[in-house]
Amino acid sequence: MTDEAYKHDAEGPTAPTARRMACARISVRNSETHPYDDDAGPVLAVLSLDETFSGEWAGESTVRALQVRREGGSATMVSLQRFRGTLGGRRGSFVLEGREVIHDKVISATWSVVAGSGTEELAGLRGEGGFEGEFGTGSTGMLEYWFEG
Repeated sequence: MTDEAYKHDAEGPTAPTARRMACARISVRNSETHPYDDDAGPVLAVLSLDETFSGEWAGESTVRALQVRREGGSATMVSLQRFRGTLGGRRGSFVLEGREVIHDKVISATWSVVAGSGTEELAGLRGEGGFEGEFGTGSTGMLEYWFEG
């Protein structure tokens, strides 16, 4: 990733905006999984999580993921989650789009801020990051972020 992002206007890139990094301890408050197709092959399921973020990035998030669960416990997921709270001293909400892989009870994830999803003081937010940790127990997440004009 580069050290800076560029604002865009009708004529293209303009002044750079600083990228910042935020870390948060993510704790899972509630988790439910419901299979919706388990007739053949890997099980397809819907996963619902409620999380709490604490640290430089603080608040709460609701997550919905579609999961492909294979024999042996490994899985692949795609997710959407809405975070509500503060980031870098700014209050609001935004949506993260994620891709997760679970192997040997370890989850690795990458995510990006959905363009146009930031509200209040987080309007114009963009970013990407991820986390790694033991599935269902929480982890430390990182988000490199910036604001578009």
